[in-house]
Amino acid sequence: MTSDVPETPTAADREFENLDCSAVIADVWLMLDNECDQGSRERLQRHIDECGSCFAAYGIEEKVKNLINRKCGGDQAPAGLRERLSIEIRSTVLIKQTEID
Repeated sequence: MTSDVPETPTAADREFENLDCSAVIADVWLMLDNECDQGSRERLQRHIDECGSCFAAYGIEEKVKNLINRKCGGDQAPAGLRERLSIEIRSTVLIKQTEID
């Protein structure tokens, strides 16, 4: 038997309604990089699961991140290049520090 009395929205329902899609999409990278706390992760995931447009955007972002990791992950600059860059950075810092003093 169904009731004609509308259900009282839960805190989760109100939270979902108040969560702006643009904010969710902006935070997707934090979620994908595991850089948000568990509560934020759950809130974002719940929104993504219930919002078709955010779900689609999340899927695109996830695919881009996976592609970048697959194509660029693990590549390291040659040791000689890293050393030259390190020397250049140190000398730039020293020059800037001398100019300040």
